[in-house]
Amino acid sequence: MRHKKAERFFTKDEKERIKGAITASESKTSGEIATMIVDSSCDYRDADVMGGVLLAGFISLMITIFFFHSSLWLYIPTTFILFFPCRVLFKRFPEMKIAFVSRKRMEKEVINRAIRGFYEKGLYRTKDNTGVLFFISLLERKVWVIADKGIHRKMEQYTLNRFANMVSKGIKEGRACDALCEAIKEAGEALARHYPVQKDDINELTDDMITE
Repeated sequence: MRHKKAERFFTKDEKERIKGAITASESKTSGEIATMIVDSSCDYRDADVMGGVLLAGFISLMITIFFFHSSLWLYIPTTFILFFPCRVLFKRFPEMKIAFVSRKRMEKEVINRAIRGFYEKGLYRTKDNTGVLFFISLLERKVWVIADKGIHRKMEQYTLNRFANMVSKGIKEGRACDALCEAIKEAGEALARHYPVQKDDINELTDDMITE
């Protein structure tokens, strides 16, 4: 399955700008910065089912009222038949299912997906545990910044949240690339105060945006 929205969210030139911002920031610190963007953090299959049931039920109700005089015997099988295409509709257009997912659950799924991505992509394998991940989940419209234990010894989560809020605000304002580059620059400056660049420093993580 190809994640087309995540792949196309930033243009080729914007991806190069983001990569350049990471390279520039890492030239001042031994910390490592990575970026990752995904279509969604969860499939929310239960929302597919709930949305499919409700939409199928509504359409069936309209059909039975206007064409079959509210016949219950036709309403039930019609709902059953329509459920399957209605569920496919919710799967095809995932934005529709957000109405059936709580904000608290979305936040939890985004955090869990960011953590999973951090480990799946080996972003924890830095020498001094100084990896930082900017994670963007498009469906939920949420950004999370996760850092390895070396960073957390020096930097509080609320500081990382500030960087995430910068990016989130930029996305809402239609300047996602600018906001992400600005946040990366500020993160690099903060990292440099605690982890200045070393003579033997090497680039341990990819500067290219990870899309999944």
